[in-house]
Amino acid sequence: MTDTPPAGGQPAVPTPEPSADTPEAPPAAPEGPPARLWDRMRDDPQYAPEHLALEAVRRLGPEAAQWAARARAEHPGVSADALADQAARKFVNLARLSGAVSGVAGLPGAVLDVGVLAWTQARMVLHIAAAYDVDPLHNDRATDLLVLQRVHKVAESARLALGVAAGRERADALFGLGGQRPLGRVMLHLGVRLAQMAGVRAAKRMVAKIVPGAAIVLGTWANSSATKDLAQRSRALYGQRGVAVPEPRRR
Repeated sequence: MTDTPPAGGQPAVPTPEPSADTPEAPPAAPEGPPARLWDRMRDDPQYAPEHLALEAVRRLGPEAAQWAARARAEHPGVSADALADQAARKFVNLARLSGAVSGVAGLPGAVLDVGVLAWTQARMVLHIAAAYDVDPLHNDRATDLLVLQRVHKVAESARLALGVAAGRERADALFGLGGQRPLGRVMLHLGVRLAQMAGVRAAKRMVAKIVPGAAIVLGTWANSSATKDLAQRSRALYGQRGVAVPEPRRR
């Protein structure tokens, strides 16, 4: 499967705090998961969100940390809330574009689109964490991603699933345990799991790819709405200077 170029290794360029006289530059095209991650998720679709979260922290965490450090150096008085605002605006705008990235119709295009959207959202969460001086490279950020993106309800179950996914990743690297299931079934399973992570109903994404003209309207609305909601949850968490998603109360 082809995908958009890998996003890692290139620090994001910080944007100065916008003013009435300085409009923000238009966002670049959204970037999707790297090819090796696509292969990993295709071979193990059940744990696709966990694989994406682990790779996002490894690959995008340094980018987010560098962005926040540079922004603070260039604008010493900038507040954490202002940096979080910048990150949220940028990635919500990128999410609006992600529905048309692949240019592919049908199920393969749907899977590509939700994968790009989930990756864009993970990048946003890590940038918001960095804006509030929460380490975006820490392993707990993968747990945060899965709970904030509502793949898991609580941090404990997210950590367990991440452990399983990490174990499968190591086993596949050693023994080549990639699945041999029918590609169509694998793609459908992968698409549903990634759509769950991105906060977009799989049915909506499929319709947006099949019905002519629906992709732009429905995809743009669904992507931006889901990403805005995720930005609010992320700011509520990291604005409290927390380092992990709170556990539920014990009665």
